[in-house]
Amino acid sequence: MTQMTLELPTPEAIKIGLVSISDRASAGTYEDKGIPALRDWLNKALATPWQEEARLIPDDRATIERTLIDLCDNAGCQLVLTTGGTGPAPRDVTPEATLAVAPKLMPGFGEQMRQVSLHFVPTAILSRQIAAIRETPSGSTLIINLPGQPKAVAETLEGVKDADGRQVVHGIFAAVPYCIDLIGGPYIETVETVIKAFRPKSAKR
Repeated sequence: MTQMTLELPTPEAIKIGLVSISDRASAGTYEDKGIPALRDWLNKALATPWQEEARLIPDDRATIERTLIDLCDNAGCQLVLTTGGTGPAPRDVTPEATLAVAPKLMPGFGEQMRQVSLHFVPTAILSRQIAAIRETPSGSTLIINLPGQPKAVAETLEGVKDADGRQVVHGIFAAVPYCIDLIGGPYIETVETVIKAFRPKSAKR
């Protein structure tokens, strides 16, 4: 008698857009560190398979808007992470571009990013990071504007831990998987030693 084995379904991969916004890096006069920082952190933190769509672009509002629309509507990204262009300088227009294409603001993400960063630098109050949702023909996409510094990218995603590894301030990525659930995206699981995703018991698989 042949013994049958039950194959577990392969988790659906999430497609994530990585956008580094920098005049100098996009012109080739400065090495881009934004996309590598995002990629390294996601490789460390995600237990679910993921696919990358990366873009390196200048601090130009029209270009940022076109890039976000392309990643959401054409590339099919369910999550887009941007880095750079969120300060008060005249060329910092990432939040404005994001809201122009994704008007459903998620203010808690920006509030929490500033809470994390204030543990490290008082100038965190100058940051204008936001998150918003874009409705697309095939679903919805969560867009999150992260800081420009690679170290700050990891800090805001992961949060603040004490010397014993206990969470002092939650990183924003703890809420991302459940948000993706709620907007109809794939089920994301994380490496809990890096960042523990929070879901209500009724939403856990």
